[in-house]
This record gives sequence, C-alpha cells and structure tokens, in this order.
Amino acid sequence: MKEFIEGSHAIAEVIKSCQPGVISAYPITPQTHIVEDLAQIVADGELKSQFVNVESEHSAASVVLGASATGVRVYTATSSQGLFYMQEVVFNIAGMRLPVVMTCANRAISAPINIWNDQQDSISLRDSGWFQIYAEDNQEAVDFHLIAYRLAEDKRVMLPVMVCMDGFILTHGMETVDIPEQDKVNKFLPSYKPLYKLDPGDPMSMGLLADPDYYMETRFAIQETMRESLSYLSEISKEFNNVFSRDYKDLLVEEYQLKDADKVIVAMGSVCGTIKEVVDEQRAKGKKVGLLRIISYRPFPYARIYEALKDVPKVAVLDKAVSLGAYAPVAVEVKAAFYGKKKSPKVISSFVGGLGGRDITLETIHEVFRRLTVKEVNFDFVDLKPELLKEEYGE
Repeated sequence: MKEFIEGSHAIAEVIKSCQPGVISAYPITPQTHIVEDLAQIVADGELKSQFVNVESEHSAASVVLGASATGVRVYTATSSQGLFYMQEVVFNIAGMRLPVVMTCANRAISAPINIWNDQQDSISLRDSGWFQIYAEDNQEAVDFHLIAYRLAEDKRVMLPVMVCMDGFILTHGMETVDIPEQDKVNKFLPSYKPLYKLDPGDPMSMGLLADPDYYMETRFAIQETMRESLSYLSEISKEFNNVFSRDYKDLLVEEYQLKDADKVIVAMGSVCGTIKEVVDEQRAKGKKVGLLRIISYRPFPYARIYEALKDVPKVAVLDKAVSLGAYAPVAVEVKAAFYGKKKSPKVISSFVGGLGGRDITLETIHEVFRRLTVKEVNFDFVDLKPELLKEEYGE
C-alpha cells in the first residue's frame, strides 16, 4: 500500500509488521519520531509487544540484548551520542551473536553540539561486529529493515544489523513509500525461531570470560561470518524481489551509469540521489560520468568495488565522515580494494563533505567532478567557508 509519509513513520510501520516481541529505545533527535510512533502502536494494541521505557540508550541496548538472549525478536533505534552511549553494549550484542536490528538515524557527533546529518556516528562503530547497510531513500530504508531481520536471524549468520538512514533528510522527509502488506511480510520473514536462548529448562551461559586460549577464535568466527555473508545478501535480495518485486541485486553496491564512465563518484546514503541528478545532467551533455553507491559498508564489498571500478580512469570518493588525524574512512576502504591488484584507477581522489548537515548541493557535485578532472586529490574537504577559517586561524 503506497502512502505519502514521513520516513520515521514509515519505519515504525514496517517494524510493526516485523512483530518484534520487545522494543526499547531512548528518544534522541532525529530518531525520536520512530519510537514515539512505536510506543503509540503498542499502547493502542496494534502490536503485541513489550515497549520498555528506559532512562538511557545504554539501558535500551541492554534491554534488547537481554530479550534477544531469551529468544525474542527485538528492535531498537538511536542516533549520534545515543549510539556512542550504547557502544559498550553494541559490542557485546555482536560478541554474543544476537540478531538485534537497530535503526541508526545518522547524525553528527559533538562537540560542538550539532543535531544535523552526517555519517560519523555509525562509521565510528564500523568495527563493532554489526552489519551496516545504508539507504538512499525511504523506500529503501523500509525494505532494508525487512532484509535486516532475515539476515540477522539466518542460522548461518546470527549477528546484529544496523540500518543507517540519514537524519532529517530521510527521517523527517516526506516521500511516497510502498508499505509492505502483512501477508507478504509473513511470507518473507517467518516467525523467529532462535538457534540458542536462555532457558531455565535447558540452562546455558552467554558472554562468559574468554581467556587468551579462546578469545581470538571468537573474533575470527565473526570475521568469517561477515565474509561469507556477502553471498547471503544476494540470496536474500532475490527472495525479497520475488515477494515484493523490488530488486536490490546483491545489496552490496549500485552501479549507476558506470558502463563506459571515465569519471565516477563513490558515496553512500541520500547524497547519492543528488549525485545521480548531476550524472544525468552531465550524460545529457555527452560527459561520461557515473556513480558507484555503496550499500553494504560492513561487510565491505572489496571484490565488487574492484570489479566495478578497475577500468575507470578517475574515481572520487565522497565521505560524510572523517577519521581525524587520518584519511577519510570510506576512501581508505576503496583504495584498499585495489591493493595488490593488476588493475586500478589512475586517480582515486578523496573528498569529505556534508559534515554537521552542511548541504551537499548540485554545485558541490559539479565541483567534485571538476577537481577530479584537474588533478589527484589525496584528501580534502569540499564547501569549506574561507571566512570562518580566517576567523579561526588568521591570515
């Protein structure tokens, strides 16, 4: 059923259809509308679930960890500082191999305080053992939650999934979204049957002390599962298309006008819609440009990126996060995809933009393509304001 609906409300509707038994979250901008809606849905009896009110994000993550450990499908959502407050438990959830699904409404990190969008929060937790998939629009954000539960609860996987959607741009943006019918959801996402759970009748322990004789193997197991899951994503995407008639291919990357491109931008999230508009405009003028959109950031699809870009002469990576004191995080991963390979773009330029919600405009994308034409950029910011830098640093 198609509705013109705010992104956050659409997420609440799809989570309702997934029928989690326990929901717990703490409100933080710009995630709040999602859990407000879910609290109302549960209170109105539309969803048979326990909505657990807590005093912090750390507690919300602890609640869904405990509930998942007892064999219940769970859900939580957060953003920015809230995700960082959860961090201890986020690592525990992955280490205990619990199939938790979380929405991250991407938002900048303090200080200074900023409530607007970039991707610094989720990118900073890239090593936590969670899958991370990034939506371009609200239809994808809805669909990716269904896929997230299928992936997380797959007996070959049993790992948590973070669905990342750009704060305000998507969470508060109004779009026409096809909200999946319950019978189709039931067909694609069967009732959760845990592989293991805490049960007084069949006692077991989780999260025990692992000394040096055991700990490293737990990390190896998660690493191997992540690697193997690259193919599972393709399987699940095909099943999703069979039920809902929306094809996300392998759920790793999207190749847009890449076939004969000599200049390509690599990016994640909602900015890709802006890039596509510029690509179409430039193509109409005979320019051979394209976009490679990364959907799965964890696990990172090195092989797919290599195959997509190996014959492209010039590539620009546009990050909406920065690893202070080092190179930009997505650019580092893209460059690593070509390490030791026979083919590689002659130029892989790295740009950072959109931090703290600064608009990435059509002109920004044109400028990235222009700078890609002139020379290689090892690492630089776009859309900086010289007058503010002058105030900070002087002449």
